[in-house]
Amino acid sequence: MVEEKKGEDYLFVLKSLNEIPFSVGKNLLIDFLKGRMKNKSITKHNLFNLYNFGILSSRNDGEIRGMIENLIINGMIDSSNLPNSFIKVLTITSKGNRELLEPSLNKNKLENKTNLEFSEISEEERVLFQELDSILKRFNDFQKKAIISKREKILCLAGAGSGKTTVLVNRINFLIKYRGVSPEKILAITFTRKAKQEMESRLLDLGIRTNVETFNSFSESILRKNAHRIYKRNTRVMNYSDKIFALTMALTKHRLDISSAVDNYFSDSQKRGKEPDKLANSFLNDCYSIIEYFKATKQELYDFSINIDKDKENARLIYQICSSIIDHMKIQGLRDFTDQLLDCLEFFEENKNEIPQYEHLLVDEYQDVNDAQIELLELLSPKNLFAVGDPRQSIFGWRGGNINYILKFQEEFPNAEVIGLNKNYRSMKKIVEFMNLAITSLGLQNLESNSEKEGNIELIEFENENEEYEFIIKKLKDSELDRNEIFVLARTNRQLSELSRKLAILKIPHIVKSDEQTRPAEPKPGEIVLSTIHAIKGLEAENVFVLGCNEQNFPCKTSDHPILEFIKGQDLDKEEEEKRLFYVAISRAKERLYLSYSGKRPTYFITEEMKKIINEGKFKNIFG
Repeated sequence: MVEEKKGEDYLFVLKSLNEIPFSVGKNLLIDFLKGRMKNKSITKHNLFNLYNFGILSSRNDGEIRGMIENLIINGMIDSSNLPNSFIKVLTITSKGNRELLEPSLNKNKLENKTNLEFSEISEEERVLFQELDSILKRFNDFQKKAIISKREKILCLAGAGSGKTTVLVNRINFLIKYRGVSPEKILAITFTRKAKQEMESRLLDLGIRTNVETFNSFSESILRKNAHRIYKRNTRVMNYSDKIFALTMALTKHRLDISSAVDNYFSDSQKRGKEPDKLANSFLNDCYSIIEYFKATKQELYDFSINIDKDKENARLIYQICSSIIDHMKIQGLRDFTDQLLDCLEFFEENKNEIPQYEHLLVDEYQDVNDAQIELLELLSPKNLFAVGDPRQSIFGWRGGNINYILKFQEEFPNAEVIGLNKNYRSMKKIVEFMNLAITSLGLQNLESNSEKEGNIELIEFENENEEYEFIIKKLKDSELDRNEIFVLARTNRQLSELSRKLAILKIPHIVKSDEQTRPAEPKPGEIVLSTIHAIKGLEAENVFVLGCNEQNFPCKTSDHPILEFIKGQDLDKEEEEKRLFYVAISRAKERLYLSYSGKRPTYFITEEMKKIINEGKFKNIFG
């Protein structure tokens, strides 16, 4: 029997589900694909006579399990309980059948492989390094290259902990003090207010004042200066109260209140253990996030319920509510942060002479740029573009971020120089090695630890989540570290809420950072940080605990935001983004990394090769 190319093996999983004449469990499907006669169901139902029996005999169980999990989170296989039973069975969905007719799942994967050509250090540059030793000696060679390179278009691929902010700040310093570039002709753009403030502070330490903005602050400054020309009426950025009022008006229009909307939107399991106010806030955030997503990707809001197999009626209602909110915002002269960017773009398109002219544009976190942000960069059209980012940490595809802009940088700018910053100054050796093994599909250079110490990684199995929480609490109590040097990370808000409740009872100071919050929470001295992975990006700690490292959470199967995740997940491979999210979590740790889980097995993101470098063996149940 001839197998298709390895990248298309997942199609055999879908074909087998169509071929087997009844719903099957995961283990039976794996045995069928492996060609194992030992499974009694295979012999009882003569499944060995079917065409696809044993079609994936060359693949190991973990690989096949990974394919199945990937198809589940991408909505091509449904995993649900048999009636009145805890037994889960798999069935192919209509999306799965469409995939068989027109395979597209791996199209995204293949498009996201990078063919970037990394630049080496020339002899001329080494001479320059010597000549500029007084200002460059504290940097490694590739940092030096990024700081002084004369190329007009540069992509700096800065791995986790490789000092990207240091490089950005010192390149600006070099341009101004050694190249004679006027500070007014430089614009640095980053994503968050905190990153902007950090960069400004470091530049001030060097005696430099220049233009450092977020995409929003840049747009806001243009709008403020030209408000009388852009807006024919008074407008303002909506606040939280405005959002609540607009949502209430939209619900009233459709004869609903917030409690009934929440009841329809979330499943019983999603509502379990959550306060009504928290659910209402999640519902509100989801509605505005859907609106923001369509704007950021330059799409008109459409009735997305037509593309949903399950829960069509609920999806149509969410579409109608979002549509009503948009109408309300227009009538009341309200705008959100994405509107500010879009209004700025429209103003520049109609008034090209008003576009500020910069000689050098430096963009941070380039892996997270969306379509609207790229349009702004293209309108600014600087002669010199210095983009910094890390495809391994691209985790905001569901928010409109498009990883292809960084991966296809050299296609967009054929003469661009790509500089790899691969020296990790954050984590000890084993943690860096573990990180390298976690993401290999992007074809990027491995990171190298700058530390001489090995570090420690433990993978710990527990009977249930409660034991997991108790273990972490005991470790937190026993630790002699400053509590600000401890992170507890989780894939979902639910896990954090439960652990937070237990810590509060014990009066252990902590703060919860969630991607649902409008303003990022900052820890006070002595507070342990509990955080979702999305909310912790860019930060680091000596000890990091990652909760729930099983197949339920990595890749995440449960959804706190059902319609939102469908809308935002259509154009990206969820498994790849989930794998990058796991990478972000483990790369926060400097010295110790604790990976804990309960259930049948750890996440398949932790491969057999990765398990070989974990201390204390594969599993360690301290309660056993």
